[in-house]
Amino acid sequence: MTERTHDLIVVGAGPAGMSAALTAASIGLKTLLLDEQPRPGGQIYRNITAAAPSVAALLGADYRHGETLTDRLARSDADLRFGTAVWDVARDLTVTAQQDGQSFRVQAPQLIAATGAMERPSPIAGWTLPGVLNAGAAQIALKSASAIPCGRVVLAGAGPLLLLVACQLLDAGVSLGGIVETAPTANRWRALRHLPTALRAPAYLAKGVRMLQRVRRSGVPTFSAAASVRVEGNERAQALVFAAGGKEHRLDADVVLLHHGVVPNNQLSRLLRVDHDWDPVQLAWCPRVDAWGETSLAGFRIAGDGAAIAGALAAEPGGALAALGAARALGRLSAPACEARATPVRRALMRQLRIRPFLDALYRPPEWLSTPADETVVCRCEEVTAGRIREMARLGCQGPNQTKFFSRCGMGPCQGRMCGLAVTQILASELGKPPGQVGAYRIRAPLKPVSVSSIAASADTAAIEIFEVGENA
Repeated sequence: MTERTHDLIVVGAGPAGMSAALTAASIGLKTLLLDEQPRPGGQIYRNITAAAPSVAALLGADYRHGETLTDRLARSDADLRFGTAVWDVARDLTVTAQQDGQSFRVQAPQLIAATGAMERPSPIAGWTLPGVLNAGAAQIALKSASAIPCGRVVLAGAGPLLLLVACQLLDAGVSLGGIVETAPTANRWRALRHLPTALRAPAYLAKGVRMLQRVRRSGVPTFSAAASVRVEGNERAQALVFAAGGKEHRLDADVVLLHHGVVPNNQLSRLLRVDHDWDPVQLAWCPRVDAWGETSLAGFRIAGDGAAIAGALAAEPGGALAALGAARALGRLSAPACEARATPVRRALMRQLRIRPFLDALYRPPEWLSTPADETVVCRCEEVTAGRIREMARLGCQGPNQTKFFSRCGMGPCQGRMCGLAVTQILASELGKPPGQVGAYRIRAPLKPVSVSSIAASADTAAIEIFEVGENA
């Protein structure tokens, strides 16, 4: 067993992770913050400490808010290690990570996973063509490299990020050929019952109105309730084709940006086999956590969008609550002191959550997204189609893990990140079972690709488990 090195380890330096590390360090916990990126910020505040002023201005005040966290983090007593990829976590909360090509181990009695969200894959015909990206990829390029897509760009999908990226690209001078929204019309009626609560979050609603007005002023063609969406092209994307308003449309495109919301990144929680629930509203797996972010594994906590999608401003109080829970569990805060500190944090969290039921209902992904046509590739790594997955179900495959034996679906480098949700939903539909009964992929280390030389270069080579080929089945 690895010797204890810290009181608390935080994985992920987005808003939840930074907030957790700041809170824990302020209490006096020996805190280690690990993140794969070279700088703090996570996806939402990516590269905030090094972004060019022109890019920061383009991304707006919401992006620049990240500076308040990164500035405090730089002055804190937390141990910060960036450029560090966590590739295994044991159930005793020993963390194995790689930095500068060398693996090392650290251990603490409390661990907070603040790994955030990932974009929901959009398995439509043609989505594997060059030139087709997730909308978030365009944001990453803008934040990290001040780069924007060339040529005629079309956006398709549903969710606040779709509008946000559209506005940012317009402000950057990108030529948009159209915005194709796929949220069904029925979503608006479902969202109406949540409007009274949403009105108590006027800042969010006002931001949405401003984005809609920006798009309308631009004159970019917009379409709603689109279906039968596909990307056409030979060597690369050439057009987006879809049905809307009772007829088929074709928009020429050099780049197609897809987005159907974000889902919790639960690779780490799946690795540790903690309890998860299928969320029928967000159509995703969410780890089961208590008010302090603790999972079914004692000492293992999840904060931010990794627990449930709520946004960056909700992630901050979520991270703080997880850190307070850790301090209480370690005996560094009494129960009354912990509750006293948690009360205003919970109020801040509840203020940010007011808008969620409205947004979740308004932008719930269309049903057709989870039932792609047979010829559509679902597992990009192993090129497994939706039809092959349905065939496996008819042959007796009862869950995602069996698809590995039938076809290697889910065994590629992405470890099921890109296909996991779709495989669960396709199997559920074919088997006539709810997704919660079908289950999800079992995740095994390494979470990220790691070289044998990295393991061999570690200071404790003998203690590191060697994974056999069959371990990934």
